[in-house]
Amino acid sequence: MWLNTRLQLPVMLSDQLDYQGSIFYLKHHLSHAASAFYPSPFDSAAIITADGVGEWATFSVGVGRETRINIEKEIHYPNSLGLFYTTVTTYLGFPANGCEGQTMALAAFGDPNRYSQEMRQIVKLREDGSFEIDERYFEFRAGRRMWSPRWVQMFGPPRSSGEPWLQRHYDLAAAGQSVIEHVIIANAQLLQTRTGLTKLCLGGGVALNCVANGKILAATDFDDIFIQPAAGDAGGCVGAALALYHQILKNPVRHRIDHTYFGPEFSDDEIEAILKATGLTYRRLDDSMMCREVSLAIHDNKVVAWFQGRMEFGPRALGNRSIFGNATSRGMRDVLNLQVKMRETFRPFAPIILEERSNEYFQLQVKSPYMLIAPQVRKEKLESIPAVIHVDATARVQTCDQLSNPKLRQLIVEFEKLSGVPVIINTSFNGKGEPVVCRPLDAIRCFNQNRIDILAIGSFLVEKSLDGYGG
Repeated sequence: MWLNTRLQLPVMLSDQLDYQGSIFYLKHHLSHAASAFYPSPFDSAAIITADGVGEWATFSVGVGRETRINIEKEIHYPNSLGLFYTTVTTYLGFPANGCEGQTMALAAFGDPNRYSQEMRQIVKLREDGSFEIDERYFEFRAGRRMWSPRWVQMFGPPRSSGEPWLQRHYDLAAAGQSVIEHVIIANAQLLQTRTGLTKLCLGGGVALNCVANGKILAATDFDDIFIQPAAGDAGGCVGAALALYHQILKNPVRHRIDHTYFGPEFSDDEIEAILKATGLTYRRLDDSMMCREVSLAIHDNKVVAWFQGRMEFGPRALGNRSIFGNATSRGMRDVLNLQVKMRETFRPFAPIILEERSNEYFQLQVKSPYMLIAPQVRKEKLESIPAVIHVDATARVQTCDQLSNPKLRQLIVEFEKLSGVPVIINTSFNGKGEPVVCRPLDAIRCFNQNRIDILAIGSFLVEKSLDGYGG
């Protein structure tokens, strides 16, 4: 089925799009590597990509220099960190290919040592950084489920969705997370030693594991890291285009990114027309007044939906299609989880912080504009921002710089004037089981259907007559 689709692609492009030009086939992991290196700020960097599976590669390491990428080593299917982690995820009762982040969050509640010996039997890491999975514990080749009876014999019966959480579930998530960290850190150390490079780029779906990313920086001599913000297959289109542009067409000028606000945007006229059509009462405010009023609402423990500018590219809401809350309020995390997002209480929320203040609150020496690094929170700041601290005292940080999102930055500055803290909660603007809102009508529907107090949409402020429910 896979081969048939790709062999027919030229015919489909010709018949359906009337495309008569050249067609290039690029390797999946080269596309991941290109999507990570070419948009990065680095002239030279080591590159690691990890995912479920491409054609055959599941893990690769290489080097990027100026406009050239050299993939030095690959590990092939079925030896896959991504498929291993999805096995743990589905065993814990989560859906595959989308809920691995919940396994990562759950891992903080467990003890990885309880199952570390068993996991080392299942995923064997060699001295050269290569690894091999013991196929006897998996059934993903058969297509029915990820794990085999031998896995169940080792770890007990799988958890069904909705079943109570047991300590062994937490411990298994922690052990699975530790395998990911162990393998990637070992390869990063070997790559840094071999190349002498000080910059690292990460791509592939496994690069969305922000806990592992934070530990890579702490455990290696790399002094900076760039993680493709759409690290999974959604970013592969960017990598394929850039690999063609540089590797095949030999174009010398790189196009680096410093934000991901590349999606649709809507004018105030378009937004106001929809507000009028839906019958909502609203006020029009300039940017300064909007930021002051919204910051006051956040400080009063109200939940604010923020719809501004171009939508973000990638899986993270980075401040243009976001829901904001008070990071200093102990009760706000439960409010957002239970009353707004309708999800498990163990799920953490991300802090947005002014970039120049990030090292003051977190053990973070680099930028983190895409919410893909989870450093430790500094001990003296634990009481200041309780709503964004995970149980292991980490936080998935987004840093806000001087240029990429001035309106968001102004909002955080206004909030600091009220609270003394340059941090607010950021979570995606969507209801349970829904995609992140894209259009104004999506935003209004989500606002109306969920426990959200205020909608800041373009230059317009819409309020519900609800009290704040933080604590």
